[in-house]
Amino acid sequence: MTGQSLSDLSEANFEDSEISVNVGGFKKKLRSHTLLRFPETRLGRLLHCRSKESILELCDDYDDAQNEFYFDRNPELFPYVLHFYNTGKLHVMGELCVFSFSQEIEYWGINEFFIDSCCSYSYHGRKMEPDQEKWDEQSDQESTTSSFDEILAFYNDASKFEGQPLGNLRRQLWLALDNPGYSILSRVFSILSIMVVLGSIVTMCLNSLPDFLIPDSQGNPEEDPRFEIVEHFGIAWFTFELVARFAVAPEFFKFFKNALNLIDLMSIIPFYITLVVNLVVESSPTLANLGRVAQVLRLMRIFRILKLARHSTGLRSLGATLKYSYKEVGLLLLYLSVGISIFSVVAYTIEKEENEGLATIPACWWWATVSMTTVGYGDVVPGTTAGKLTASACILAGILVVVLPITLIFNKFSHFYRRQKQLESAMRSCDFGDGMKEVPSVNLRDYYAHKVKSLMASLTNMSRSSPSELSLNDSLH
Repeated sequence: MTGQSLSDLSEANFEDSEISVNVGGFKKKLRSHTLLRFPETRLGRLLHCRSKESILELCDDYDDAQNEFYFDRNPELFPYVLHFYNTGKLHVMGELCVFSFSQEIEYWGINEFFIDSCCSYSYHGRKMEPDQEKWDEQSDQESTTSSFDEILAFYNDASKFEGQPLGNLRRQLWLALDNPGYSILSRVFSILSIMVVLGSIVTMCLNSLPDFLIPDSQGNPEEDPRFEIVEHFGIAWFTFELVARFAVAPEFFKFFKNALNLIDLMSIIPFYITLVVNLVVESSPTLANLGRVAQVLRLMRIFRILKLARHSTGLRSLGATLKYSYKEVGLLLLYLSVGISIFSVVAYTIEKEENEGLATIPACWWWATVSMTTVGYGDVVPGTTAGKLTASACILAGILVVVLPITLIFNKFSHFYRRQKQLESAMRSCDFGDGMKEVPSVNLRDYYAHKVKSLMASLTNMSRSSPSELSLNDSLH
């Protein structure tokens, strides 16, 4: 558009004219026919303006004398826009900030769909990385905040011994019994407890082997008395642990609200119930059926392995992961149940007349469950070609279904494991040797900053739409 104003041009002169643009000091003359290839972009729409008011809606300033359009934008990114008008493709250099580039092309009315295939994968991958980094940063902040809360709760419990009889001694015993790794005494106690738990489990397993059974006077096999001694010693140790922890607990009423204390209680209750049942059966032979209850309760001894959670950061982190991943676990079970239902009916329809093992839908449920979880016992297999194809599809679907939620669950496990490690390290740094001192080193400014930042982030996410979504909506409407 050299030598004449934009409003004087007719539609027929568009292809033979030029316009001058000034982007942050970068000046360039552009042919109108090049811009008209993309009439929905900002420069393409500029050609159809017939008044200065409409022109200023699309640019920041317009010089009538120079017939120049000014845009207050980044001049270093404008060459990428020029390249798009010349080639019809966008290319993104590796050193560019993808978010600045995204905002820039959105301003010029260019959709991300025009990014060439050679740059598209890298561009969208880099655009997604900050989301992962944001999630990691948020997890770190939540981990720090949660650690602050638990450290303060820990210190609050320790302060409750002040003013009590033998308060300092009870505090030291509480720290040794309830906090493995806090001191040398707590480490020794933790090692002894682990050895007793493992010994109890090994004894229970060996007791089930025929080689370790001793025949009684009537020739019936009975337990080796040596194993019974080990069992009684283990019960005595577990009972001592529970009673000792209860005796030095800061608050008796909240003692059994701790899941680990409930596990300790459940590990010894079956023994005492079995003892009472045996005494009742001996005194009243008519209640001999209660002996079966005692046999079932004896099997519950295997749950003593859960006592190791008190001494293992990984087991406690696993428990927290399962507690806070119920949505992901439910999603996994839902996917599996849908797949099992579909493939079991298909297998039943195909194999019911050819295979006795798949003659009923419940039997096919078992086969589909084993196949989708990729266990593959091989006790029931399809025999027809269509059945084998169905089994192949079932196995592949099972792999995909199981893999989908695993990443989410693993990320949560890493988060809780990191938080637990931080908490244990902070607890070990607390010194109560000469009574209560000052509160452990906790940056309250950061603590409340994390709280406020989390609240503001939540409010922002509720009302914010991404630039790419807005651009896409504009292009669709």
